[in-house]
Amino acid sequence: MTDSISHAQMLSTMRKQRIQDFLFHKVTMLFALSVLIVLVGIIISLIMESIPAFQTFGLHFIVSAEWDPVNDQYGALIPIIGTLVTSVIALLIAFPVSFGIALFLTEICPAWLRRPLGTAVELLAGVPSIIYGIWGLFVFAPLFADHVQPLLKATLGNVPVIGQLFSGPMMGIGLLTAGLVLAIMIIPFIASVMRDVFEIVPAVLKESAYGLGCTRWEVVRKIVLPYTKTGVVGGVMLGLGRALGETMAVTFVIGNANKLSWSLFAAGNSITSLLANEFGEAQSALHVSSLFSLALILFVITFIVLSAAKLMLAGMSRKEGTK
Repeated sequence: MTDSISHAQMLSTMRKQRIQDFLFHKVTMLFALSVLIVLVGIIISLIMESIPAFQTFGLHFIVSAEWDPVNDQYGALIPIIGTLVTSVIALLIAFPVSFGIALFLTEICPAWLRRPLGTAVELLAGVPSIIYGIWGLFVFAPLFADHVQPLLKATLGNVPVIGQLFSGPMMGIGLLTAGLVLAIMIIPFIASVMRDVFEIVPAVLKESAYGLGCTRWEVVRKIVLPYTKTGVVGGVMLGLGRALGETMAVTFVIGNANKLSWSLFAAGNSITSLLANEFGEAQSALHVSSLFSLALILFVITFIVLSAAKLMLAGMSRKEGTK
């Protein structure tokens, strides 16, 4: 009798466990699928809202520099160029600085200084972007116009080819200023990721390299970087994604002018700043559709960048496999 009762209890317990496992599996699968559902929903909504603009202007919308809400004529070229230029400037500056910060924190920094510096980097990553924008407009831009832009114009303004990039009025705001502010914003993100991935390198590998007589730079180049290349690229892509999608900081300092110029000192526009400035004031359906088209283009640019990073990592892995 006792055996039959215990057997029944065991069957009941197993039945409950199977039900719990089933529910747990389905709930977690639902959570995972919800991400895909949201992504597909965003893509579909962007495409549907963008159709009127592309039906009206066609692919010429992408290469047209005209943006005239009064006459309902729109083109995406200027904000696309502004987005790419500011993001590239930010990445070119942020990557080496972030690499140096992460390398110092993990390989060189004294133990008593490592935690305060690491905390400071993490705190910078949490500063709201509007704070960077206000600081950039009222503090950084005047200093940049008074001290840095004249120096750049005097030293690089007369150099053939690249001299045009550093010509024009020195107002403090513009594409270069926006790129520099973006660089300051994304440095903490990239540096934090790089620091974390550098710390996972097994100490025995580095100690063995030092024992063979390698210098610190040789250890970083031949041991740390190959071991952490995926994380490093991931950190860079995280920073680039932040730069591509940043809105408020760029809106404050880019100048918000729909005009093309070779000069990095000139005011310009980005996709996010144009959306922030005009979405609330858009009146015509074509104007709204054009703004949605810009959002779709930004989504495509981000997707292309991330895909390129994945392909690059896959190529690096294949090359290592053939060695």
